[in-house]
Amino acid sequence: MKKIILFCLVSLFITSLVQSQNTRVPGAYSCSKKKSSMSQESLSFLKEINTGGPAHAYDVLSYTMNLNIYSCYFSPHPKNFAAKTIIRVKADSTLSYIKLDADNTSLTIDSVRMAGTTFTHTGNVLTVQLNRTYSAGEQFQVKVCYHHNNVTDGAFYASGNHVFTDCEPEGARHWFPCWDKPSDKALLDLTVKVPLAARLGSNGALLDSTINGDTLTYHWASAQPVATYLMVMTSRLNYNLDIVYWHKLSNPADSIPLRFYSNPSESPDYIESILPEMTTYYSENFIEHPFQKNGFASLNSDFAWGGMENQTLTSICPNCWDESLVSHEFAHQWFGDMITCGTWADIWLNEGFATWMEAFWIEKSTGYTGYLSDIHNDAATYLSNNPGWAISVPDWANNTPPTGILFDYYITYMKGACALHQVRYILGDSVFFPMMKAYCADTNLRLKSATIADFNAKVNEITGTSYNWYFTDWIYQPNHPVYQNIYNIEDLGTGEWKINFQASQVQTNPAFFRMILNFRVIFSDLTDTTFRVMNNFNNQLFSWTFTKRPVQFNFDPYGEIVLKEGTTVLGVSSPENPGGFQLYQNIPNPAANSTKIVYELKRDSHVSLEIRDLSGKIVAVPLDESVSHGKHWVDVDCSLYAPGVYYYTLQAGDYRQTRKMVITK
Repeated sequence: MKKIILFCLVSLFITSLVQSQNTRVPGAYSCSKKKSSMSQESLSFLKEINTGGPAHAYDVLSYTMNLNIYSCYFSPHPKNFAAKTIIRVKADSTLSYIKLDADNTSLTIDSVRMAGTTFTHTGNVLTVQLNRTYSAGEQFQVKVCYHHNNVTDGAFYASGNHVFTDCEPEGARHWFPCWDKPSDKALLDLTVKVPLAARLGSNGALLDSTINGDTLTYHWASAQPVATYLMVMTSRLNYNLDIVYWHKLSNPADSIPLRFYSNPSESPDYIESILPEMTTYYSENFIEHPFQKNGFASLNSDFAWGGMENQTLTSICPNCWDESLVSHEFAHQWFGDMITCGTWADIWLNEGFATWMEAFWIEKSTGYTGYLSDIHNDAATYLSNNPGWAISVPDWANNTPPTGILFDYYITYMKGACALHQVRYILGDSVFFPMMKAYCADTNLRLKSATIADFNAKVNEITGTSYNWYFTDWIYQPNHPVYQNIYNIEDLGTGEWKINFQASQVQTNPAFFRMILNFRVIFSDLTDTTFRVMNNFNNQLFSWTFTKRPVQFNFDPYGEIVLKEGTTVLGVSSPENPGGFQLYQNIPNPAANSTKIVYELKRDSHVSLEIRDLSGKIVAVPLDESVSHGKHWVDVDCSLYAPGVYYYTLQAGDYRQTRKMVITK
């Protein structure tokens, strides 16, 4: 019954997404739903072999795996299989033993060989004693013979006609011994025995497939290193397989296969038709597609949500041949697979970037307007559901958080995409896209891993300017600014006009976000100008003088600072009593039961008084009528409002002024 209720709630949420986002369910939503709903139990085994991020005592260079999963395809679909893995290692320090992640419930270790002599397997860690002490820089191989037990572990699946793996964030240790951190990328050579009717895909290229009686042996190998959580085998009895080819930009005579594994009755035709175009678009704007092949495989109901961007072979849920999902998951081949997050504290480089790429793919067909509309949808989703933590939490580098936090839809995906959009806004397209290409092409990062600090350094390097402030404030701080900006336009009486602007943020946690602010001024002759300033501290005052009369002043006129709330209103920085108009501070302030708002008019006027909350929403209009000149007041019943900070604005003709009041209980 609980599952039925959950399904109904999720269905209602999807319906609301479809209605609010032009019938498009974001691929990021499906991706997040899949990853965040992963069993929390599957993370309970995590035990860190090392601390301090990517640094480690050794570097795994390759995994050569040999598995026999023949019996897993047939009822009752046992999950046990025998396997051997040769792990080639380069010592980064003096070593007489190595420790590997190997889940005790899933794996039983039978023996170790080659450079391995003896072992212990406790606490989900396999400790292998070596045949001698190895010095830094030396290489050696350890062979581990083991079998996977007949258990459900959230990483190895066998049901119906399908047998597949699914490992993010740290599930690879369920089906083979490894150093299971995202920064440890290694070559994969995989040989698997399956029934004759099965098709099996994996990372890299298919080197061989041989038949021996009723057994088919597949041999896959990746020429590029793969993070353990992106290593995959995906198979099904009677899979449909279509192959189309993408011609390289650097050499159109050369091509790579795009493989599509689909269940009977499914039709991937549309995705097959657009994926070469998508590959070209991503390659032109970032770096040429870096792998030997690519493709997608649909699974069964054990993989009920979204997709998983396994390197060169993405898994998707059954009947999920959806353009939004594909544009998101395929973007990971650049951001997540080619450059992998160094630690889980750097997940923004994977999911935030791939979600942004969904909007960027929309831009190809609908232009910047369509792109920005999608980013605004992402921002609105975040602003309405913000759970209140930062995009990156440094502790996650050593302590992997629950998947519901790590893959939170509102922070990791929605806010993450908006944060990258704001980098684009700050830099401008003429700098942003060359910077992204340089990031992708950096030989220290390409086909390796990166941290957010690495991306920050690339931004600084390409621009020649330090943008550390943006990462410090917007990536590592929670929440977002709530602006309550105020301005006025002064006639200086000398054929010049002055705009005074105060940039104010009223949120409390944190108190301030630095940002480059953009403005647009429209003049009486209908010409306009735009300009930027750096807002370095709260309540910062700016003034600009013009020789034409400004008639309109807009803060963030094109809505590029998407992670914000609040208002910009007329009425500050001019003389305290311009021509006899005046809005006074409410008395008392703070107020508990009632407060009095006093104002003064130089002439009879139509007066409106609005009270807004911190989000800028009007919560009351206690006055909206014609009032004679002189001093007046309005009594406000504070019991009608929740405790907090409010802003009240008086409008009388061209005069407008705003003040802050605090209501307590």
